[in-house]
Amino acid sequence: MIQITQLQGNFIKSPAHKIGIDLGGTKIEVVVIDPDHQITFRERVQTQADLGVQHILNQITIIYEQALASIKGKTHTLGIGTPGSISLKTGLLKNSNTVCLNGQALKILLESQLHHQVHIENDANCFTMAEATHGAAQNHNLVFGVIMGTGCGGGLVINKNMWVGPQRLAGEWGHMSIDPNGPLCFCGKRGCVETYISGSGLERIYQEKSSLHENAEAIFKLAKSKNALAIDVINIFYDRFGRCFANLINILDPDIIVLGGGLSNEDSIYSVGVESITKYIFNDQLSTPLVKNQLGDSAGVIGAALIGI
Repeated sequence: MIQITQLQGNFIKSPAHKIGIDLGGTKIEVVVIDPDHQITFRERVQTQADLGVQHILNQITIIYEQALASIKGKTHTLGIGTPGSISLKTGLLKNSNTVCLNGQALKILLESQLHHQVHIENDANCFTMAEATHGAAQNHNLVFGVIMGTGCGGGLVINKNMWVGPQRLAGEWGHMSIDPNGPLCFCGKRGCVETYISGSGLERIYQEKSSLHENAEAIFKLAKSKNALAIDVINIFYDRFGRCFANLINILDPDIIVLGGGLSNEDSIYSVGVESITKYIFNDQLSTPLVKNQLGDSAGVIGAALIGI
């Protein structure tokens, strides 16, 4: 079992069980953390977002009820991490790359369906919170977390406290435009960070140059096997990677950056990627640690459990 040490900061909770749900574009995951800070239950189902909002709510209900059964209905908190965030203006979900959920009163819908109070946060914020309190960044004050998967989310934790900002936009660096003539992003703008250095962004670059579709892992493997086209694509990827992260560090100068998502498993990111950042940073050296997460793909759902109410 994964041991979860006592939570610090603004999210100290009662000794109840903690249930967290990570609502992703391809999978929905639930975890239960018991009062002794151990993970006692974990399950996943497919999101199947193409089947619509009600289907997603039903999938969440399925795994929530399984988690609830595992603790025999005992008192618990409930937190949910999801791409995007709840608008302070409308109370509706915005900026999610699971686009069918945008404009939905997700908190109200979930509380009605699950019959329990819910706290919802951006999934990258949950990831960063978990890594800053219990993972790779727990000994650092200003932590920026990046999820490099289908999209490219970011989260900010300062002194073990999640910082979301007055507009709930803190960490949304994936939608900084670095090229107004670049590819169209789901958000409606062009040339966003997400369209270049996410897994889907890398796959798009490869497909444009080859007319073939390969997943990100396969493209890295092709480059390592000396495939000239793949090498060219990876070089483009790392040039964009260096520019994007240098811009981030120039603005924020964090104590550490923690990477999650599928691309965080690529070893060259921590060597070639760092070299690329060094070329573009506004400084005579790069001292910001760029590290892989320690909690693996559990980080987001653990973070969701930690922020539950």
